[in-house]
Amino acid sequence: MTLITVENLSVRYGANTILHNVEMTVEAGEIVTIVGPNGSGKTSLLRAIIGATKPSAGRVMLKPGLKIGYVPQKLHIDPTLPISVERFMRLTDPVSREQCVDALEAAGVPDLLKRQMSQLSGGQFQRVLLARALINRPDVLLLDEATQGLDQPGSAAFYHQIEEVRRETGCAILMISHELHVVMSASDRVICLNGHVCCEGSPAVVASAPEYRALFGTGTGGALALYRHDHDHDHDQCEHSQEAAE
Repeated sequence: MTLITVENLSVRYGANTILHNVEMTVEAGEIVTIVGPNGSGKTSLLRAIIGATKPSAGRVMLKPGLKIGYVPQKLHIDPTLPISVERFMRLTDPVSREQCVDALEAAGVPDLLKRQMSQLSGGQFQRVLLARALINRPDVLLLDEATQGLDQPGSAAFYHQIEEVRRETGCAILMISHELHVVMSASDRVICLNGHVCCEGSPAVVASAPEYRALFGTGTGGALALYRHDHDHDHDQCEHSQEAAE
């Protein structure tokens, strides 16, 4: 079942074209990762999907009744503000304590309910944001570079938890990241973006694509060799757009 369909999407800010004729889908239960260099339009694409950015052309179609959970790139909370994790989880939705506990458990931090937000480590803070995104049992979870600022072990642990979330809840996951060596290994499908869709397919197929290597260098392919054999290549496609990103 298709949850999200993006058709011929273009996004402009003033005279600058950020995205041009982007097409993609997200199917139920799959993990899709969007990779691309700085300024490639990854966050603009996510913002268009959630309705925070209006496309200049094209459209985004969501399955009727689709529930979306969103984990932002960063969230600043005044460290002098006395707010517990439980209170933070219940700020905008009338959810029960049991729902909060269940969501924290799904995010891998079941013991943080009474902790102050200001006392959390960076990794714990991101897990709480993940829990808040999961609290209403979304059909699809969107993550906008949710591990920014975490060290490599912290990032790896976070993305391992994302795989667990998918396994336990069945929700689809659409995420963007710079951490190719960590995040692509968790993906069913990878979309390489640079203002347009350069190529897409399984991690192994994208890693070997000339468009991907032109953006990230040939050395990135070696990091993917460890799991390349786990993927079926028969149905993967790698498409190259003739349009140049602006």
